[in-house]
Amino acid sequence: MKQYGAEFFGTFWLVLGGCGSAVLAAGFPGLGIGFVGVALAFGLTVLTMAYAIGHISGCHLNPAISIGLWVGGRFPGKQVVPYIIAQIAGGFLAGLMLYLIASGKSGFDVSTGFASNGYGEHSPGKYSMVACFLCEVVMTMMFLLIIMGATDKRAPAGFAPLAIGFGLTLIHLISIPVTNTSVNPARSTAVALFVGDWAIAQLWMFWIAPIVGGVMGALVYRFLFDAKEYN
Repeated sequence: MKQYGAEFFGTFWLVLGGCGSAVLAAGFPGLGIGFVGVALAFGLTVLTMAYAIGHISGCHLNPAISIGLWVGGRFPGKQVVPYIIAQIAGGFLAGLMLYLIASGKSGFDVSTGFASNGYGEHSPGKYSMVACFLCEVVMTMMFLLIIMGATDKRAPAGFAPLAIGFGLTLIHLISIPVTNTSVNPARSTAVALFVGDWAIAQLWMFWIAPIVGGVMGALVYRFLFDAKEYN
């Protein structure tokens, strides 16, 4: 239960910090933090939680990561579903908290996006569905490679949170204009539930593409560089 609790609060922090920066601070008049600030916010949420709860749960905070690490032989299969449930629940609570905060401003309109991920007309840069799908797959694949490499027993001890946090920052710097960056089904679900409509209709991609990418990254690392740790 400590592990599941850690995943719950870790994912809560990721969604509140990352999506909160996009909703509350990215376009703030005159002093908005922009894409770079949002990218840093997502990276910092993972970096801080990796140090805070990494020794408790491994700090997955992401169904695609939990599934990928299982496929990669780094995580026992019996814990995958409970981890995903904890991550979705933590993300939902953060989405609710963010909604309550953001709706306190006059003129707030959740239908304008609320940091949701999208493709086509709902992509920040109007990228096609195929382009967005490929972007999410490749970005999540590289994220898994970073995670598995940084947490390898042969890697320098104590630096994994930095590599993973900065890796997620880089992923956001690349892909925010394409999909608003998901690489995390729990993060996408957390805000899409409040937007409804198109965000729910397009949510399938932000489950399937990150999971496919996570599995690909795990398989590449496992068979090229790693040794199996769990049966």
